[in-house]
Amino acid sequence: MNELLTRITQTPGQCGGRPCIRGMRIRVTDILEMLAENVTVNEILEDFPDLEPEDIQACLLFAARRTDFVRLTA
Repeated sequence: MNELLTRITQTPGQCGGRPCIRGMRIRVTDILEMLAENVTVNEILEDFPDLEPEDIQACLLFAARRTDFVRLTA
């Protein structure tokens, strides 16, 4: 699974340093927002021919890891 995360890159000066896919100017947030708007994976892949299915999986894994916060209870 960590291999998927290598597809997510952050480069200063590119897209404001936001996470992108494989150094392209396709931001992780753009893909996640499309998925949230019920755009299918196939539609995304058709609209962005440079993307691969694993890139979309990587976006989902990246988001999941970013929201996995430990909760401390007393």
